[in-house]
Amino acid sequence: MATITGETARAYNDLVEINETAAKGYQEAAEGVTSPDLKSKLSELSQQRAQFASELNQHARQYGINPANETTVEGVVADAAAAVHRGWINIKSAITGQDDSAILGECETGDATALKSYETALQSQELPVEARNVIQKQHGEILSAKNWITQQKGTR
Repeated sequence: MATITGETARAYNDLVEINETAAKGYQEAAEGVTSPDLKSKLSELSQQRAQFASELNQHARQYGINPANETTVEGVVADAAAAVHRGWINIKSAITGQDDSAILGECETGDATALKSYETALQSQELPVEARNVIQKQHGEILSAKNWITQQKGTR
């Protein structure tokens, strides 16, 4: 088994927090949009992110990392930024009369932030192979979701 240091623990902690926050943000976005199709897709993305967090938690525990008990400065900052982001979804919904395009714009911003965190984690030289594979797969799915949102935003 690979030697796990603070860098890997931090990567897991940050990615779990980001996905838990994204799950909440997508659910709020789903509640704010008017299009039934968008509601469905955003709810699906919320469930996907909750699943990502669960999957990362499971992998972390295999390496003796318990993300629920770990708090890093980076994680606190990411969580605070994500909370502000969720607030923007609510504020924009109220101001724009729940304009779907504005809500999608906030989802796009959230995914861009998540992608940066994934890319930072993937730069770690100490990530075990199976962890790297999971993180790369999730990164690809978040990128795909972000691209879909960008495309949808342009049609609203």
